[in-house]
Amino acid sequence: MRETEYSRRTSETNISLTLVIEGSGKYDIHSGCGFLDHMLELFTRHGRFDLKLTCEGDTQVDYHHTTEDIGICLGEAFARALGEKRGISRYGSMLLPMDEALILCAVDLSGRDLLIYDAVLPTAKVGDFDTELVEDFMLGFSRTLRATIHIRQISGKNSHHIIEAMFKALGHAMKGAAAIDPEFAEEIPSTKGIL
Repeated sequence: MRETEYSRRTSETNISLTLVIEGSGKYDIHSGCGFLDHMLELFTRHGRFDLKLTCEGDTQVDYHHTTEDIGICLGEAFARALGEKRGISRYGSMLLPMDEALILCAVDLSGRDLLIYDAVLPTAKVGDFDTELVEDFMLGFSRTLRATIHIRQISGKNSHHIIEAMFKALGHAMKGAAAIDPEFAEEIPSTKGIL
């Protein structure tokens, strides 16, 4: 079973998490931001991971540091749990509808960090959450995971639906990319021999 515990403390956030890749979608998430909790719960459930996460952040300022740093920590936790990535499928993608919203998410656990984020959120906030922070989360996640991630909004008019579709799609894409291919369980999925 691929799992890890990870913690990170800065002057802005104090984050601790436990991640199990071969989970069942169980979560216990307390980020200090209700909307972000909801998105992480969706990611976890749809990816079928198990995630326990707590964050004490400077939310009296805003949710920027909390959101970005959780993305950083979650990406690092996945990278550690995946190890040398032997036997993984490497690629995962999902075209996910959420009512009027349609999101494409594609992941390559390549060892090279790149985020292509093509979305236009119609509102600046969902509740008290700044919608521009979604890109900051995804960027932090892709950098420390060292993965190429493409997120493309194909349609959508409701910011909540668009963001929800992104996190669900990311969960499904990560599940597919991290899955062990039983036929090639001892191989690194690269001609270079390393990812």
